[in-house]
Amino acid sequence: MTVARLEEVTKVYRVGDQEIHALAGVNLVIEEGEFVAIIGPSGSGKSTLMHLLGCLDTPTSGKMEICGKDLSRARPDTLALTRNREIGFVFQSFNLLSKLDVVDNIALPLVYSGVSAAERRSRATKTAESVGLGERLRNRPTQLSGGQCQRVAIARALVNNPRILFGDEPTGNLDSVTGKAILEMFCGLHASGKTVILVTHEQSVAETARRVIEIRDGKISREYAP
Repeated sequence: MTVARLEEVTKVYRVGDQEIHALAGVNLVIEEGEFVAIIGPSGSGKSTLMHLLGCLDTPTSGKMEICGKDLSRARPDTLALTRNREIGFVFQSFNLLSKLDVVDNIALPLVYSGVSAAERRSRATKTAESVGLGERLRNRPTQLSGGQCQRVAIARALVNNPRILFGDEPTGNLDSVTGKAILEMFCGLHASGKTVILVTHEQSVAETARRVIEIRDGKISREYAP
């Protein structure tokens, strides 16, 4: 099944009197179960492309279908509902809440899904254990290493069992050894059937994927299998 389809998609931002053309006629199809990396230099449009695929924004023109839904002109609440149900995000800066422990950070998406407190704790605990954090459940982010914080972020992204898992520069704040371990986790999640999309500017990270999409000047310049 196709999880993402973009047809002649453009994205234009207005900054004062100036128009910034971030994407220019992008066509892209991602199938369920793929492991895709999107790579490009700063300003190439790769982050804008991720924002569209991740239902954080809508295109200026063109058609955008995510998980079978036409979201080309979707309202913010519709986008938010799709994100919560279908998409998990892992960010470079972890984006954890410092006052919450591991379990409560992981459980946050379930709060917005209306899941009961008992069920949230149960599911968050099991997900934490699945990423190797079973002995850190009561720790807060300040008591964890960078790699452990990223594992919390991955668990939080997975707790709602999303169809698509995004990694936005997921190894950017990690040393090489820890970064390699995190990439191996993404590979394992792909092997288990998860659709994985990595956004990166690092060639070595991109080539962990099975398909690499290069973005330059708002257009797809090349696609290849590493």
